[in-house]
Amino acid sequence: MLTLQNFRVMPFEKKCDVITFSGNYLAQRTLADCKVFLYFTEGFFVEVFYSSKYQKVLMINAFEKAIGLDPYLDKVSLADLIIV
Repeated sequence: MLTLQNFRVMPFEKKCDVITFSGNYLAQRTLADCKVFLYFTEGFFVEVFYSSKYQKVLMINAFEKAIGLDPYLDKVSLADLIIV
């Protein structure tokens, strides 16, 4: 099992592999000129900062605390939930 700490020390290319093959896409937001994609994998969240201008990933940020999800709250609609 991959831990957050192990992920953080991986080389950039390996992080990209983990996100591509194990990550579950959750949401997207815009920050300045970047698109930030949110994924969940192995018990933690990963943000991928992509620059359309430069057409490359500028940064990968991994976290496990719920406070890191605050920028995505406006993207979640409770109306989409089905209550049984």
